[in-house]
Amino acid sequence: MAMAVVVCDSRLALRRHGLASAICKHISRLIGLRWTLRGSQHLAEQKACVIVANHQSSLDILGMFEIWAIMRKCTVVAKKELFYAWPFGLAAWLCGLIFIDRLNAGGARAAINKAASIIKKDQIKLWIFPEGTRKNTGEIHPFKKGAFHVAVSAQLPILPVVYSPYYFLDDRHRTLDSGKVIISALPPISTEGLTMDDIDGLMQKVREHMTEEFSKMSNEVKADIVPSCNSRSSKAE
Repeated sequence: MAMAVVVCDSRLALRRHGLASAICKHISRLIGLRWTLRGSQHLAEQKACVIVANHQSSLDILGMFEIWAIMRKCTVVAKKELFYAWPFGLAAWLCGLIFIDRLNAGGARAAINKAASIIKKDQIKLWIFPEGTRKNTGEIHPFKKGAFHVAVSAQLPILPVVYSPYYFLDDRHRTLDSGKVIISALPPISTEGLTMDDIDGLMQKVREHMTEEFSKMSNEVKADIVPSCNSRSSKAE
């Protein structure tokens, strides 16, 4: 399985990201998705960090491009399979993804480390989905260590980003309804002074913060669903 590293620090890349963002926003409108961003001030800070986000579906890419203008310069790590999930793959292609093979551990590590050195130098954000495989199961699954290795080795803060549950998406029956998604950017977590021995504890801390936020948002979107359903029932009567 492969993943991709994108460094968008050139004017051409920024223009392409603008086009990709416009395409994804149009797609969101067409399929009836409404995005709400909280904690935008954390994403707007012009400094390098490692963003870790929960991964539920290819729809995550729509959300990422919905808030792209706020982040400006960003580096994305994604699986090669994303290219074939059009129209998400089109947006990814516009950003000039460079694919690496995760089975080739040495090559993957070298590529990500190279990206880390660039983002620290040029104040670019690195976006990673630490769960690896997307899973729309209503929970945040265990993390892989890659993102945390990068953050600790480069001494970059970790910025957790949490998507609310996709209650409108039924993977089993392959159905998608219109719906609302909350994207919550949490305060950055410092890695200053941490070593590789601290990675497990850091992973646990970040996952706990994200799980707590995910749970809060889950209750919130469920509360929104009930009145909406009642309203439709009343109209039907």
